[in-house]
Amino acid sequence: MKILLKDATIIDHSNPLHCESVSLLIENGIIKQIDKNISTQTDIVVSDNNLHVSRGWWDVSVSFGEPGNEERETIENGLVVAAKSGFTSIGLNPDVFPFSDNHGAISYLINKSKGNTTNIHPVGCLTNSSNGKQIASLYDMKEAGAIAFGDYKFSTEDSNLLKIALEYSQSFDGIISSYPLDAKAASNGIIHEGPTSTRLGLKGFGSYAESSRIFRDIKILEHTGGRLHFSFVSSKESVKLIEVAKQKGLNVSCSTALPHLLFTDQNIDNFNSDFKFFPPLRTMEDKLALREGLLSGVIDCVTAMHEPRNIEIKNLDFFSASDGSIGLESFFPLLNTIFPIEKTIQFLTRGKSIFGIDDNKIKVGSLANITMFNPDKNGVFKNEDILSKSRNCSYINHQSKGYVVGSLNNGILSMRNK
Repeated sequence: MKILLKDATIIDHSNPLHCESVSLLIENGIIKQIDKNISTQTDIVVSDNNLHVSRGWWDVSVSFGEPGNEERETIENGLVVAAKSGFTSIGLNPDVFPFSDNHGAISYLINKSKGNTTNIHPVGCLTNSSNGKQIASLYDMKEAGAIAFGDYKFSTEDSNLLKIALEYSQSFDGIISSYPLDAKAASNGIIHEGPTSTRLGLKGFGSYAESSRIFRDIKILEHTGGRLHFSFVSSKESVKLIEVAKQKGLNVSCSTALPHLLFTDQNIDNFNSDFKFFPPLRTMEDKLALREGLLSGVIDCVTAMHEPRNIEIKNLDFFSASDGSIGLESFFPLLNTIFPIEKTIQFLTRGKSIFGIDDNKIKVGSLANITMFNPDKNGVFKNEDILSKSRNCSYINHQSKGYVVGSLNNGILSMRNK
């Protein structure tokens, strides 16, 4: 199949054609020609009033539901959502049932993504059934295709277990993913501790519950060596600790999440459970530190923290409601309201090399792994923009900038409006 991307501006600071308008001819999934004008018979022409293209986007931390919670999201529809939202690669969390804690479970997820625009890169459980007691079969999962190992939003309370995991994983260059939370320090708090928690009468916990765990894990890493990734960093103190660790030459990386770049705990008004997240929304000072951490490179990746939830567990009072929001559909147009377009695209494509994910360049002869978008149209994110099976969304009526046209990967074109 021949596909022509007509009059598209390339956004890729590492590409000689950065910010230039060209046309791209893709044949059977391979970029065959890049030129100002291409005149040839094609099967599909993709055009837009302000078409831009970049290397395919990726999200390090996505949840669906299947297997076990298909009422939240299926793999089939989740991959359609990801592709139509511009993401050609996703790190899929192990918060499923049965847990992704063995070779078969990882292979199942990878096989389910074949024949789609978006590739699944599973994250395997660090411990069996994410119970925090016994290390899972990490090497077997790595052989099956797992990109990292962590118990998603269960913290690793056993320091010795983390030590052993970091030591063992070095034999196959594995990455240990830590959810930085001292559960005892958090003491069942549900929002950030501060004036908002006092005003609402909700139990809170401070950012020290996160930063103290990051401090502990970095100290263990200093002793053991290995590769350590912190997920969902949410506080100023955490960013500083990770910055110092990187300056020491430790092999540490981290990600932060879209809601923590957009909101603060003051957005929790009238006990609106749409703004219930873990880690919780924090202060304006924390939010600005996270933005600066992304710009400086201390924070390696940004994630939508896409977490589908069915209404039975989300549409409840704030205390009882499940945390989380869907976010793939709104990720680009909302992130683009915070940063200039070049930075937005840089963040959406950054960090693949950490996890060993192919990052195909836009050049002749390369596999076409491309996201298409319009960066400039201002709007408002609406209910009708949701593509997910679940409808729990914190971003309804939020100002947006730009929209996704589609994505192309594995020789398969996915268009947002089709």
